[in-house]
Amino acid sequence: MSRFDSLPLSPATLENLRQLGYLEMTPIQAASLPAALLGKDLIAQAKTGSGKTAAFALALLANLNARRFAVQSLVLCPTRELADQVTSEIRRLARSEDNVKVVTLSGGVPLRGQTASLGHGAHVVVGTPGRVMDHLDRGNLSLEALNTLVLDEADRMLDMGFSADIEKVARQCPSSRQTLLFSATYPEGIAQLAARFLREPVTVKVDAQHGGEQIEQRWYEVGESERLRAVARLLDHFRPERTLAFCNTRARCRELANLLQAQGYSALALHGDLEQRERDQVLVQFANGSTSVLVATDVAARGLDVAGLDVVINVEVTPDPEVHVHRIGRTGRAGEKGLALSLASMDEMGAVGRIDELSGRPSAWRPLSELTGSDAPRLLPTMATIHIQAGRKEKIRPGDVLGALTSDLGYTREQVGKIDINEFATYVAIRRDLAAEAASRLNGGRIKGRSFKARLLGD
Repeated sequence: MSRFDSLPLSPATLENLRQLGYLEMTPIQAASLPAALLGKDLIAQAKTGSGKTAAFALALLANLNARRFAVQSLVLCPTRELADQVTSEIRRLARSEDNVKVVTLSGGVPLRGQTASLGHGAHVVVGTPGRVMDHLDRGNLSLEALNTLVLDEADRMLDMGFSADIEKVARQCPSSRQTLLFSATYPEGIAQLAARFLREPVTVKVDAQHGGEQIEQRWYEVGESERLRAVARLLDHFRPERTLAFCNTRARCRELANLLQAQGYSALALHGDLEQRERDQVLVQFANGSTSVLVATDVAARGLDVAGLDVVINVEVTPDPEVHVHRIGRTGRAGEKGLALSLASMDEMGAVGRIDELSGRPSAWRPLSELTGSDAPRLLPTMATIHIQAGRKEKIRPGDVLGALTSDLGYTREQVGKIDINEFATYVAIRRDLAAEAASRLNGGRIKGRSFKARLLGD
């Protein structure tokens, strides 16, 4: 594999990459970065989890003049969750630069805060097409100084009906800009988009990081009436610490999450009927290890990238074989082994056949009778999440929260997990056996000399 120090990157950037543990490039980074750093337009075909975010982030940061307070890069993403993740990754990669400001513009949060952030000056904007268009129409966002446009998961954006918005945004960018297009698949719509908005692009394609050999797939035939109970049997048999279970509908998501909760599992549902605050809380609890099972629809889970995912369960077979590949690719990442378990009824065998055709190998079927229960108690997550009613608006930083828990309240760094801060709220993971006490003490204590309300999520 090629190393990052073979690229024409600044010494400060290379040192930051070393500190982050980024030494060798992934295949998509090695294929795309040399051309992107030369300023060429790019069409890159790569799956989620292949390292594509760092590929385009390093290219746009190399193009950036931090002393010029104007929007120089725009990244369009299909979902708010992906936009948040991309923003976080760009900030990490920009740590060696002086004061690079990255602003997220996506739906589900008030326009006012985003408008204020833009007013204070931004170098990089990451957003969903609809909300970016909204700010352009209102005159809050100027793209006159733009030198890099990134279309991330372009196929998903087209699937979600963003084609017209992408075209409107692209037309408001300077014609001399560099355009980097990343897509997991290459349908006709992508070719048309590329023909209109890219100039003599370099095309690169790499296989998914998670090859089939890293993911073991097992299929189980079920009757419709036993499908949801079969999920509980799979969890009982394999006892994974973290599971992502896919359903085809919102109603089925709710039904399964309720059944699992009633049986004592730590399970939450993620679907389109949730308010944004609820979605944030569900995603945070799953990502920080406070919830064992996330039951989700495909649309709700787009852009979700959780490290260390033990098992993916296909509760229902998706009619689209590409979506099946995308689903199971959430496990078996970064060289780890993954396990994908799929339930299928006789009515779904046509869809299973299409998946076999795409993968080029037959499904491996196992009998439900091989699943044995366990007398051991339900596996509870090791962490729980405390919600603090203050966020970036109150200038709260992770170090402030960690300091309040360790220096003030006497907990150790090892007892505290991931700290997530958004505009109006902070979520901190803490060891489950300490969580109720810690929430109570935080609620009666101070952070940065001020009192904020704190409570344990799920209570």
